[in-house]
Amino acid sequence: MDTLKVSRATRLSTMAMVMLALIVVVMAAAPWWAGRADLRLFGEIFLYMSLATLWNLLAGYAGLVSVGQQAYVGLGGYVFFAATMLWGMSPFIAFPVAMVLGAAISAPIAFLIFRLRGAYFAIGTWVVAEVFRLSFAQVSALGGGSGTSLTTAIVKDLASGRDGREALAYWFALGLVVVVVGAVFFFLRSRQGVALTAIRDNELAASSLGIDVWRTKFLVYVVTAGLTTLTGALIFLQKLRISPDAAFSTNDWTAFVIFIVVIGGIGTIEGPIIGTLVFFALRETLADFGTIYLIALGFVAILIMLKTPNGLWGLVRGRRGIELFPLSQRVRGLSEKGT
Repeated sequence: MDTLKVSRATRLSTMAMVMLALIVVVMAAAPWWAGRADLRLFGEIFLYMSLATLWNLLAGYAGLVSVGQQAYVGLGGYVFFAATMLWGMSPFIAFPVAMVLGAAISAPIAFLIFRLRGAYFAIGTWVVAEVFRLSFAQVSALGGGSGTSLTTAIVKDLASGRDGREALAYWFALGLVVVVVGAVFFFLRSRQGVALTAIRDNELAASSLGIDVWRTKFLVYVVTAGLTTLTGALIFLQKLRISPDAAFSTNDWTAFVIFIVVIGGIGTIEGPIIGTLVFFALRETLADFGTIYLIALGFVAILIMLKTPNGLWGLVRGRRGIELFPLSQRVRGLSEKGT
């Protein structure tokens, strides 16, 4: 009789990890082979991929369906601008400061909105984002309702030339998506990740098994908020200008992110990655058609939700049972060949 062995990795997932590492290396060298416009596009893709991965962790695994994540995107942008322009910090120090402040501010907010359930929770997160937007619109030192731009001196602190600044902003975005996806992957493989998966599958059963549901969700919310705040800081580093309407845009930082996760596959690591690539392919193809572009996005979302509720990656995974990021445990005999 064969000896049983429990493992996560398969031959396919091992090959996928190797290919992913090679892609990261190639993309890290993009400033030497891609144009300036391409770098900005790649950077935007990586930032949206980070936002989608974080929202997916929040909603797809923790069951916290937030429609107010723009609160932390805008907070990150404004903290970055305030830290560099008003507090005299180096831009390189302002990034971790924004992340820590975002996580710290999210803790009391979590205590408040965790009292809400279902649709009320979603509405509560949107209300928090609106409070943030209206509050920052009153800060005259940062331009009030019309916003402000980074000064030339701060921009030069990042790099002396424009090409250097574009490359640095790109590397920040690439590094962020690697950190975010890697952190989510290893978190889901940890004991806390197993607890989170159990909560997603059946919250009542998870609680009866001794899992602290509230504490696990609180941890996910705070960590997600901190990393989303850091992402917001990098987004407005790229833009060099910030205003309340742009920083706390529901369409840009929440609606599009939800679209990405839904079409890619909620509750999977691969889903937000696939969804981001599809979203940008549609955007670059249809952006010149004006409002038809938004209609097309809505049509694609409805079609996918009707035909494959688990998203594009859910369709592939359901038929083949494959995982590029090995999370599931498999029991097999030692003589069995890996798939």
